[in-house]
Amino acid sequence: EVQLVESGGGLVQAGGSLRLSCAASGFPFDDYAIGWFRQAPGKEREGVSCFSSGDGSTDYADSVKGRFTISSDNAKNTVYLHMNSLQPEDTAVYYCAAEWGPCRDSTWYSDLDEYDYWGQGTQVTVSS
Repeated sequence: EVQLVESGGGLVQAGGSLRLSCAASGFPFDDYAIGWFRQAPGKEREGVSCFSSGDGSTDYADSVKGRFTISSDNAKNTVYLHMNSLQPEDTAVYYCAAEWGPCRDSTWYSDLDEYDYWGQGTQVTVSS
């Protein structure tokens, strides 16, 4: 059974930090890219960051560059999203998703249909 399980969300004050985890199982982790997405109330789901398990390459949305870092523990089939300097506009449900192959250069953040598997999401709330 394929599973992507997010954890680590919560309530944090502006300027604070959180680390989200995405634990994957049921598919060959090293052959897939893991993307982090978020969806705020009334808004479309948007790409935040992507990690290619095969070569370790990463990519970020402009809105989080310099604040968020994506990393992986391949031995645990887990991808992390380290979020620093959080702002109220970062408030959203955060999802991880898996697509076969590497992160696609121009579409990883926008083409949600590329992704084969999705987690259930974890809420991140940043208070001002």
